[in-house]
Amino acid sequence: MIFPAIDMRGGQSVRLYKGDFAKETVIEASPLVQAKKIEASRAGALHLVDLDGAKKGFPQHMAIVKDIRQAFTGCLEIGGGIRTEETIKVYIEAGVDRLILGSIAVTDTAFTKRMLSIYGGDRIVIGVDGKNGRVATEGWLKESDMAMDVLIGQMIEAGAKSFIVTDIDTDGTMAGPNISLLAGLQKQFPKAQIVASGGIRTLADIKALQAEGVKNAIIGRALFDGTITLEEIAEVNAQC
Repeated sequence: MIFPAIDMRGGQSVRLYKGDFAKETVIEASPLVQAKKIEASRAGALHLVDLDGAKKGFPQHMAIVKDIRQAFTGCLEIGGGIRTEETIKVYIEAGVDRLILGSIAVTDTAFTKRMLSIYGGDRIVIGVDGKNGRVATEGWLKESDMAMDVLIGQMIEAGAKSFIVTDIDTDGTMAGPNISLLAGLQKQFPKAQIVASGGIRTLADIKALQAEGVKNAIIGRALFDGTITLEEIAEVNAQC
C-alpha cells in the first residue's frame, strides 16, 4: 500500500527538509482540501503527521483530523504527539484506523507494549525515525542511543506488525530512499511490514523498494513536485 502524506504544522500542510522545522515548504493552506483531492483520486490510503504535536508532545490538529476523517473514506493513519492512551481513544472514536507511536516507543517502552497488547498490531504502528542507524525522538530534535533494529526487534516481540521507517537524511530531499537501510531491515525482520518513508521520487523508486521486499511506502514531496501523481498511487494500490 502506498500512502500519500499530509504533514500538518500551524494548521497548514507542509513539507520539511530533513526534518528541519526551519526549512519548511507550504504545500496546501488547508489539509482538508488536500485530503479531499486524495479522496477523489481513490488512492484509498492517507498518512497524517501532526508535526506540532510531535514537537510539543500532544496533538495540535485534532479538529482538522476529525474533519479529514469525515471527508476521507480510505485507510487513515496518524502520528505525532500520541503519547497517552486517552489520545489514542480520542483518535479511535474519531474513526482513525491506525495510530503511529514514535518517540514514546523509545522513551516509554512499557507504555507502548501495553498499547500493543490492548489495541493490537493492526491498529498500533511503530514509527522508527532516525539517522546513522539510531532512533530520533521529539519531532526528530533528539537522537537516542537506541539502534533502529533493536527497537524493531523489541516491538515485534510485543506484537507490533508494521514499522514506518524514516531516514531523516533523505526525508524531503527528493534524493531517493535509503534502500540499503530499508531492505536490510526487511530482510532482518521478514515477518514485519517495513514501510518506506523519506526521499522517494518516482514510481521507479517504489519498484526498486518492492523488488527488495519493501512493499509499502509513504509519499510526500514527490506529490508536490509532480514526479508521482495521485493517479499513479491509486493504480498501484488497486493491485494490492
